[in-house]
Amino acid sequence: MSELELVKIDEWRWELPKQGAMRVPGLVFADEELLASIRHDESLQQVANVACLPGIISRSFAMPDIHLGYGFAIGGVAAMDIEKGVISPGGVGYDINCGVRLVRTHLKADEIKDKLHEIANQLFRDVPSGVGSKGAIGKLSKSEERDILVKGAAWAVSHGMGTEEHLDCTEERGQIAGADPSFVSEHAMQRGSDQTGTLGSGNHFLEISRVTDIYDKTAADAFGLWEGQAVMQIHCGSRGLGHQICTDYVKTMLNASRRYGIELPDRELAAGPITSDEGRQYFAAMACAANYAWNNRQVIMWRAMAALEKALSIGPRALGAALVWDVAHNIAKFEEHVVDGEMKKVLIHRKGATRAFGPGRKELPDRYARVGQPVLIPGDMGRQSFVCVGTDAAEETFSSTCHGAGRNLSRHAAKNKARGRNIIKELAAKGIVIRAEGMGTVVEEMPEAYKDVAEVVKVMHEAGISRKVARVVPMAVVKG
Repeated sequence: MSELELVKIDEWRWELPKQGAMRVPGLVFADEELLASIRHDESLQQVANVACLPGIISRSFAMPDIHLGYGFAIGGVAAMDIEKGVISPGGVGYDINCGVRLVRTHLKADEIKDKLHEIANQLFRDVPSGVGSKGAIGKLSKSEERDILVKGAAWAVSHGMGTEEHLDCTEERGQIAGADPSFVSEHAMQRGSDQTGTLGSGNHFLEISRVTDIYDKTAADAFGLWEGQAVMQIHCGSRGLGHQICTDYVKTMLNASRRYGIELPDRELAAGPITSDEGRQYFAAMACAANYAWNNRQVIMWRAMAALEKALSIGPRALGAALVWDVAHNIAKFEEHVVDGEMKKVLIHRKGATRAFGPGRKELPDRYARVGQPVLIPGDMGRQSFVCVGTDAAEETFSSTCHGAGRNLSRHAAKNKARGRNIIKELAAKGIVIRAEGMGTVVEEMPEAYKDVAEVVKVMHEAGISRKVARVVPMAVVKG
């Protein structure tokens, strides 16, 4: 239970004043109810710890879905001065570029509701899921894997599993520059060699959803969304490769912290100067994992589109599948933002947070330049998710917003709460079909394990950082 004192700025913002070794204040986005939940763990202390890092600019930010993580809280954001600042694996996390993509279709949800079991079964067959899942496209050669680490989603497109339009609708076009496989360990390469196109486990999912509400018709029209539409969400990351890269570089950065005299309030914040050899090497390896994750989601999407066509006995034209957007949730990126009234290149750590560029940013494709970047906020498998849009006001947070519901119960607590219940039957009673590799994941990911994503999204909507566009609810969900 955190006892740190917060100063209320308005209904949606709370300042954590500078104290001790903090170089900047903290800024927490939450309402009274969410704040009470946030105080149940030590995530606020992690916000304070991040504020102690050298080179941090403006604030140590906390999104309303914040909860305890490794080093940074999940839901933490920090911008770093490139010359004076540090880069920390704990500010990205173990599942590098865990993210979400949203695919729209021509299908009406009501037209497919009687075929949800067939759809879920086909998706489950064609997209491998679960712990250690592998085999979607076979084992890659070392040269093929290195190619993916550099090219990202463009690798899948060049191998017939996508189009240039898909790249246009992916953050960074699915490829961060600066990736260098020579800084990725052999162990990490081995772990990633046969996991391309696989979903994994935990909170990762593949979901067929129904658009139930449109809040912003202009943005919804730009995104190609309409009420009653069937859409698909894909949530996964860089699998074992990304996890191993983080594991490897936490050790590297602990040594770097000592070498460069960086005082750490928590050893999980192990960091090195951005400009140091260790900093450059970690970024190059992290970029490899990010590119692997974008390619992974691209391959999964391509296979899932084919699975839908097969389950429904229709062709590509009738399906009308098109990528709306793909966002990264766990990443460090160089971006330009306004600092002290001037545009400046900085390094942004987003740990369980989503980029939320407003209208006019040069990084956006023409189709979204007028309305802003799509922001995808998944909830839990029993309630709802939201499509939002970035705003100009998001510069307050270096164009960052929430990334999901945020856990309310630990996995152990969720298992205790679910004892004696059949979660799959409970969800079936709501019209939601679940397919999973094992019951353990279903129990750990039960709806009550998460905060209500509607409350999380409301905070950022009312604060003006990201604006609601549409609400979607689950129809069929594949879990690991």
